[in-house]
Amino acid sequence: MTRRVIRTDRLILVLGVAVLLLGGLSAWVVIRNNSLASEEARPEVRALRQLRENMGPGAELRHTQVGNGLALCGYAGLRGDPRAVAFVSRPRRLLMEDDPLPREFAAMIRTDCPGFLQRRPETAVP
Repeated sequence: MTRRVIRTDRLILVLGVAVLLLGGLSAWVVIRNNSLASEEARPEVRALRQLRENMGPGAELRHTQVGNGLALCGYAGLRGDPRAVAFVSRPRRLLMEDDPLPREFAAMIRTDCPGFLQRRPETAVP
């Protein structure tokens, strides 16, 4: 009986194809299950998380308005407190009206939220 020998070139080719197939299959599964998009894909969820990190766990959204691109503008306050503060939320940044950067906040409002409401709401967004 003769011994079968697998040539190195053929082995590399077969393993390369297997790796490409497995990579394509795993990418398809991840995209199909929407695993790349997290719950924070919704701007309101992202803004509320950012506000709670900044203002504390009692922070709530009072009013929101979708801005340009991924920006979300609105008013937020603390539960039980009638005061509200304006904010602009971007995926990796939250800038609030009472931050020590008033010019940057005004510029963000102009570029990201044209026509943003000026009247502060007193109740939370349901």
